[in-house]
Amino acid sequence: MHAFTLTKLGWTACLATLAWVTVLGAQTSPEVVVMPDYPVTSANIANPEPVGTAPTPVSALRFEPRVDVQARNLAENQADISIRGGTFENSGFRLGAFSLSDPQTGHYLAEIPVSPFMLGGPRVLTGAENALGGFGAVAGTVAYGWRPIAPRGEVTVAGGDDHFGRGSLYLAGLSPAEGQRAQVGADVEWSQSRSDGSVPFGDQNFSRVGGRVQVRTARMQTDFYAGYQHKFFGWPDLYTPFGVDETENLQTVLLAANSRWQLAGRGFLEFGVYSRRNKDDYEYNRAIPGEFNPYQHTTWARGGALQGRAEAGEWALDYSLEAMHDDLNSTALAFGPYDNRNQFKAAFVPERSFATAEGAWVVQAGGRYDDSNHGGPAVSPVWRTEWQAKSGWSTHLEYSGSTQLPTYTALKSSPTAGLFRGNPNLGRERSRNLELGLTGTAAGWSVGAAVFHRQDDALVDWTYLRGVTARTANPVDIGTTGAEMVARHHTARTELVVGYTRLRKAADYGSAAVDASFYAMNFPRDRLTAALTWRLGGGWELRSDNEYRREEPNLLRTVGGDHTILSSLGLHFAPPGAPGWEYALRVDNLWDSSFEEVPAVPAPRRQFAGEITRRW
Repeated sequence: MHAFTLTKLGWTACLATLAWVTVLGAQTSPEVVVMPDYPVTSANIANPEPVGTAPTPVSALRFEPRVDVQARNLAENQADISIRGGTFENSGFRLGAFSLSDPQTGHYLAEIPVSPFMLGGPRVLTGAENALGGFGAVAGTVAYGWRPIAPRGEVTVAGGDDHFGRGSLYLAGLSPAEGQRAQVGADVEWSQSRSDGSVPFGDQNFSRVGGRVQVRTARMQTDFYAGYQHKFFGWPDLYTPFGVDETENLQTVLLAANSRWQLAGRGFLEFGVYSRRNKDDYEYNRAIPGEFNPYQHTTWARGGALQGRAEAGEWALDYSLEAMHDDLNSTALAFGPYDNRNQFKAAFVPERSFATAEGAWVVQAGGRYDDSNHGGPAVSPVWRTEWQAKSGWSTHLEYSGSTQLPTYTALKSSPTAGLFRGNPNLGRERSRNLELGLTGTAAGWSVGAAVFHRQDDALVDWTYLRGVTARTANPVDIGTTGAEMVARHHTARTELVVGYTRLRKAADYGSAAVDASFYAMNFPRDRLTAALTWRLGGGWELRSDNEYRREEPNLLRTVGGDHTILSSLGLHFAPPGAPGWEYALRVDNLWDSSFEEVPAVPAPRRQFAGEITRRW
């Protein structure tokens, strides 16, 4: 049967299931046995834990309506993060006050050695919010806060097909609250997983250990964190479409301190410092280690950030300052102009509110300044006007800009030889975003929607030219027009989150010869997500995440077509007579789709796993 026919049948069956369980949830007995309380890592997806490895901060983004995770092998092994049609290198992460990035390549952006148990749910910053709170990420930023520590513990063991095995342990303690004295808490986490992979030479070995000390009062929380993560994984055609079995060996260390203080009203002050080291050993051919150049890289990124909000009557000021220094030590990236740099960002956005009988107007107007010892300064506007009606609906119109610098792989790869060909003349990337949005609630649904146009100039893309056995870094001027919507509905038995994104792009590569794009033009024209949690009663719970995508045609995508459905399904049971115990059966890639999320990179196959968790 034709692949698209199967896709339509799969999506039809999925929607029918969603409708069926929603009706049943509304009609059956109101008596519900609630699952044990545990930290929620995302409000927008049903299955935050993967099948085939241990959960990482990227796990909660796999079906996030506003984030497109384009995975090689498993998302937790190697994932490119795309926000609003951006590339893997112009989307970013933030932990508390500071932004994290990888100066070598955006492929390692999600190498964050922190357990999801220690972080709050993700917030997706775009437009004016990203101009204020992002750094080195012109399309958008996924922002996490540090979760308050509560005394608890959890141990999990899991196993599945492809010789998959996983174990994890989380322990947390907190001193008792005594009057006005600060509480001191600590938590530690260890995770380990192994698998032979769902395709030959798709094996993986993952380990992570991290610990945190937290001091907090009613208005302050300070966290000190240290974590280490080691990851080895293989995949055929991981980065090059030549039928070769490739591997990555990554070791990441993160040291961080972050403090947040609550001020009057919605005011706050937050500051943090960090040091991140990422060490990578990439093998083009695992059967012949060191073939061509040895690709061994170590990067260090050290920085600090300060952000906050101050309020005085009808006036307020939002501000953000960040500074970062990075260093590169590489066996292959030796052709560019420099191997270390300093970067700085400052954003100040004053705000004025005007109350009326029907609601309030909020006007923000400010700017952002970016500078570096390589790349020169840039100034960008940040403007936003919002109408907040007393009915609960709000509408906003905004215009903002931001900039970033290219990564070292794009700058310092040889421009004439090798598998990855760089461009030492790449300069500062500039982005401008115009947006109209709406949020509110109606008929039990909460809805957020926006239409936008983002213009990116000198954006770095990796392109393909027929007859050239390499990919090349080229600048492109690209306009992205899109619409996005997220809607949520909650009942005693069900939680449903539906998201839709529509994107169109126009690209100008100038004089560069380009036949296809690996990243900038790898995007879904239409993407529909649906996450359902159905509490069946008696301790049983069904969780389903689904994604349908209609992709922009790309001649590099040779398997799986341009349409697909991806689904994750989990059945959980918490015995009412055995508090703290939970059993789960999960399947990823339910329909066994062969769709290539990254063009020319084979898709993982369907995978199953069972899990036992004990919480206290």
